Amino acid sequence: MNPAWVIRTGRLLLSPVGWHDLSDLRALKGDPLVFGQMLGGVRSPGRVAEELAQEVAFWPTHGVGMWLVRDAPGQATLGLTGVHERTDGRGMALRFAFRPETRGHGLAREAAGAALRFAHDQAGMRRVVAVARDSNISSRVLLGAIGMRPCGTFERDGHPMLVFESVATRPPAGAWR
Repeated sequence: MNPAWVIRTGRLLLSPVGWHDLSDLRALKGDPLVFGQMLGGVRSPGRVAEELAQEVAFWPTHGVGMWLVRDAPGQATLGLTGVHERTDGRGMALRFAFRPETRGHGLAREAAGAALRFAHDQAGMRRVVAVARDSNISSRVLLGAIGMRPCGTFERDGHPMLVFESVATRPPAGAWR
């Protein structure tokens, strides 16, 4: 793991996912209260391992990816956030999923905001999207709070979905991706 990919915020430690995180990821992605509304829903243990292989390989190619989010002082696993390419062609997308007991404390906002800034400032991504169900008010509020704006809609499995975007206004020290 590249140490430059680790993010520390005021309360959180975001570390790129790795094979040592497999049991934590199985617990998160297998929990319907955490992953029930995510694209693809709750994951089987085998599917989590397949996704982890893809997520580990994604980092060196794109300079960004998925982070496991931990409580900085106690190192307890709180959730997952990061940027990954959407399979529907909408682009590089911010994702986040947190344990229910962490909700309402601004932790997902803090982590997702840090991931979005990293994508723009460190990975050089000009545009990052995010998708939320129209009915998922918490996610919509979070995305707005970190500066993402609605830019489109579509329907998935009978649910209206909103597309948000963040477009950086000035390039970082390198070229845009």
